[in-house]
Amino acid sequence: MTARTMFDKIWDAHVMAEEEGEILLYVDRALIHEGSSHAFAALKKRKQKVARPQQVFAFTDHYVPTTSREKGIAGIAVDEIRNMVIGQHENTKLHGIRLFGFDDPAQGILHIVPPEQGITQPGMLICGADSHTSTHGAFGSIAFGIGASDMTHVMATQATWQRKPKTLRITVEGELGFGVAPKDIILAVIAKIGAEGGVGHTLEYAGSTFRRMSMEGRMTVCNMSIEAGARCGMIAPDDTTFAYMDGRPWAPKKGAEWDAAMALWQSLPSDAGAKFDREVTLDAAQIEPMVTWGVNPEMAGPVGGAVPDPKSAPDERRRSDWAMALDYMGLKAGMPLQDIAIDRVFIGSCTNSRIEDIRAAAAVAKHGKALVPAWVVPGSKTVKRQAEAEGLDKILTAAGFEWREPGCSLCTAINGDQLKPGERCASTSNRNFRNRQGPGGRTHLVSPAMAAAAAIKGRFTDVREIIK
Repeated sequence: MTARTMFDKIWDAHVMAEEEGEILLYVDRALIHEGSSHAFAALKKRKQKVARPQQVFAFTDHYVPTTSREKGIAGIAVDEIRNMVIGQHENTKLHGIRLFGFDDPAQGILHIVPPEQGITQPGMLICGADSHTSTHGAFGSIAFGIGASDMTHVMATQATWQRKPKTLRITVEGELGFGVAPKDIILAVIAKIGAEGGVGHTLEYAGSTFRRMSMEGRMTVCNMSIEAGARCGMIAPDDTTFAYMDGRPWAPKKGAEWDAAMALWQSLPSDAGAKFDREVTLDAAQIEPMVTWGVNPEMAGPVGGAVPDPKSAPDERRRSDWAMALDYMGLKAGMPLQDIAIDRVFIGSCTNSRIEDIRAAAAVAKHGKALVPAWVVPGSKTVKRQAEAEGLDKILTAAGFEWREPGCSLCTAINGDQLKPGERCASTSNRNFRNRQGPGGRTHLVSPAMAAAAAIKGRFTDVREIIK
């Protein structure tokens, strides 16, 4: 029998039809947020119902405020957002879709809640109304974002037309050094292969470094696969995955159901000898805490390094890109990254707002006081409750950090949370594009620990000097 990759195994199991290179795939889970009103409007216009509402899940996260929630939905100050949330409640109720809404005790980001609820499972094909649906590949699933028209098709048929991508295996071996986080790994990967290095590919992350990694860390890595231009990212399920899944509300129940699921899940990892279209390797011991200096995640380097000189770029395109990036970011070539002063800190987003991330930030915050405004936004109410039960909120607020309500917040800057023109932010989110966090805002991507270190020092600092 021919050795197969994990991607091929899952893909082949979901193929329903093929036509002129386009493949119709069955969708196990569809994830939508309050901005998915266009899909419901299209269904209404066509007089169609959601085909399998029990496989569609809705989340209130992108547009909702992360402060002043005491009055519930009625207290949302912006009319457009309040009406969007009300419309989401009405649409999901009409179609029988499970909504993790504004007042739900499990409310949160659509890439945080499904894993913690057991909705995300190994072997599934998952589509989401957001590009960072790649997060769910951490469980050994094929997960990718789709647009409004494609989501309408999924909701109406529980299937999606796609072209099959190639495969790229990224192997990282060895133990991470002290103070180095999963966020640093994925930034190092993107810095190596480039922001377009994964275009047309599914990334499978392999090697001892990922096998040692927690599910929270694996989700961070897969989340940012899209920032390398990839269709999705995946990590093979193993005992760490199974232990995480055990007992979650939507997970298979112990007994025959669990045993059947385990039989499938354990068959998913890529076979020995499976061929990938491309291979890339990194040495974990060589990865250091990272900071982005430019306007895409490829433009990153170790915190002990300096802003590069465009004259040293490997080709003309990147020379031009680097020069434009430095102009937008207000930086000079050769400037040490640790000399860059910041104006604010954001710890949150679907990349880094899980309990492990909050713990990492608190472990650094207790060593000082925030010198700039610093927001900590948990990814869900479940994360928020757990952090508060552990006293992490008290550590953070005592250090001058602001503890907020769950949501996408400053990552998307479409909910009232945004940077002012020229403001420089140390952010744990996934994109440092121009204007991403507000018109003229300057974003530097870092890990939660590095963000907390920047908050208490007022500039980028090697976190290893704080938590010696």
